[in-house]
Amino acid sequence: MTQINNITPGKSNIQRRIAYVLAMSFGLIAVVCQAAPALQESQNMTSTSIASELLSVRQQAILPIAAFAAVGDLPRLNTALNQGLDTGLSVSDAREVLVQLYAYAGFPRSLNALGELMKVLDARKQRGIQDIPGQAPSHSIPTGEALLIAGTANQTKLVGSPVKGPVFYFAPAIDEYLKTHLFGDIFERDNLDWQSRELATMGMLASLQGVEPQLQAHMRISLNVGITAKQLRQAVQVLEDRVDADTAMRARNALEHMLAAMPEH
Repeated sequence: MTQINNITPGKSNIQRRIAYVLAMSFGLIAVVCQAAPALQESQNMTSTSIASELLSVRQQAILPIAAFAAVGDLPRLNTALNQGLDTGLSVSDAREVLVQLYAYAGFPRSLNALGELMKVLDARKQRGIQDIPGQAPSHSIPTGEALLIAGTANQTKLVGSPVKGPVFYFAPAIDEYLKTHLFGDIFERDNLDWQSRELATMGMLASLQGVEPQLQAHMRISLNVGITAKQLRQAVQVLEDRVDADTAMRARNALEHMLAAMPEH
């Protein structure tokens, strides 16, 4: 499985608190020198550094797609899909985001959004636009006990520590569903990287009311998979500019609440 592998399960109080919140809510630059050559090298290094600290246009495109799909706003989803495909989002990327949607907003929203994507692709094809097809998963998804094991490992990497809590003892079925369906069936699909999946999740949860604990937990997970605090703030601004103020406000509140508990940020 090709994933981000520099995530080491932590044992700090903050990580345990984040894991508990997730459980209780169902889951889930450069020195400028005087010499001209050195100055040019410094400028190049700074440009590279700044670029690496920003979300790519592709990553930015995922946020409004996820947000509009989660609330079932199909006309605005149509626009967001067209804009995303225009910026280089592949068909596989867009489809995978909308498949993942089922875990956070339900099958009806996911199915409706996938239907809208099909309409968008058909209309674009009729206009002579050839979109990037993207990739299929590179390996088969495990089944049975192997799927549970893989999903548990993925969940632990994402959260930063094993996820446990009273709700899972009270309703063990939800624990199994999270580990097998979400962190197993979905997160084992490597045709969409984990950073993109977390940005999609952020857009979905920020657009929904009443899921603040899950949104805060996924802000922390976003850091675990390598998205920086600066990029998360940029994501909030993308939601402000391309979705609406309420969605951005929920994302901003969740981000600041999470960062407040982390002195290093």
